[in-house]
Amino acid sequence: MIYRDFNGIKLSALGFGAMRLPVIDKDDSRIDEKSALDMVDIAMKSGINYYDTAWGYHGENSELVMGKALARYPRESFYVATKFPGYDPSNWNRVEEIFERQLEKLGLEYFDFYLFHNVCEMNIDAYLDDEKYGIYSYLMKQKRNGRIRHLGFSCHGSMSVLQRFLSAYGKDMEFCQLQLNYLDWTFQSGREKVELLEGYGIPVWVMEPLRGGKLASLAPEHEARLKALRPDEEIPAWAFRFLLSIPAVTMILSGMSNMEQLEKNLETFREDRRLDDEEMKTLLDVAQRMLSVGTVPCTACHYCVSHCPQGLDIPELISLYNEHVYTGGGFIAPMALAALPEEKRPQACLQCRSCEQVCPQQIKISEVLADFSARL
Repeated sequence: MIYRDFNGIKLSALGFGAMRLPVIDKDDSRIDEKSALDMVDIAMKSGINYYDTAWGYHGENSELVMGKALARYPRESFYVATKFPGYDPSNWNRVEEIFERQLEKLGLEYFDFYLFHNVCEMNIDAYLDDEKYGIYSYLMKQKRNGRIRHLGFSCHGSMSVLQRFLSAYGKDMEFCQLQLNYLDWTFQSGREKVELLEGYGIPVWVMEPLRGGKLASLAPEHEARLKALRPDEEIPAWAFRFLLSIPAVTMILSGMSNMEQLEKNLETFREDRRLDDEEMKTLLDVAQRMLSVGTVPCTACHYCVSHCPQGLDIPELISLYNEHVYTGGGFIAPMALAALPEEKRPQACLQCRSCEQVCPQQIKISEVLADFSARL
């Protein structure tokens, strides 16, 4: 197992994510406990010492099962991470209640790692309104009391959301969990987000290293290019090798659903084979070619914005459209749009085409926004 240093402790570079545990009859809320516990046994035996769960995973059952699984081991042999579920507005006034219940569910006296969950457009104002909700103050109090050893946050929001959160709380954050992989290095401004965090001295925890499985297999032409460089490397391993090659990355979480996935990941993390310059360049070129299919080639020049009578942030809307189209749906675009006033959403486009007259890329913006509205 590869290990990384963090504040005087050694963390396995591969973390066990408990969001996609094996389930019964495809029912996400019915975890197959025996299979899950067997996987934890293999993970512990193989050197994984970081276990990530959350309040809402598996219909609020993930923390319960992980508590049972880890209770069989000495407390000093593992590190547990869970999160305050601020993605749900009904939880904003319940930080103390939820925190105490999480300790009970996991059977712990303290959390090794605790996160503000999913800092994004829809909850950034609530997270920052400490006078009204007191989330930050409560968690900082628990850290002073030793019930949180390390405090951090996860973020699915835009660069501006990340900047706002860091401006307010960056001095107190010890780690940040980002959706990061060789597609999102450019697609979701991954490089820029990592550089921003580096400026605050905050290491990166990675979620979605395989982008929900999209990077587990590639088109034959892309696979052939990678196999020419590393004939013995499995395609999913390239995604992990990419992340292991980024100095700011400390922890890589993988939500494994069966023993086969776990064993393949363990094989990858037995040896730290980072990418060289040629391999990195090739992989990022493969990513760009993958992203060019079905997405809109907006360069965010903003010429269109000055000609929009509705004042729509067209480049940002197109960015969300690309995410929604490439992912085949998902929660990121709807979540970001929900934070916008109705008059700033794609549906507000008047179809006047004024923006198209000045678009250097000759994008049919009115058609893109109409399609976005229909998809939503």
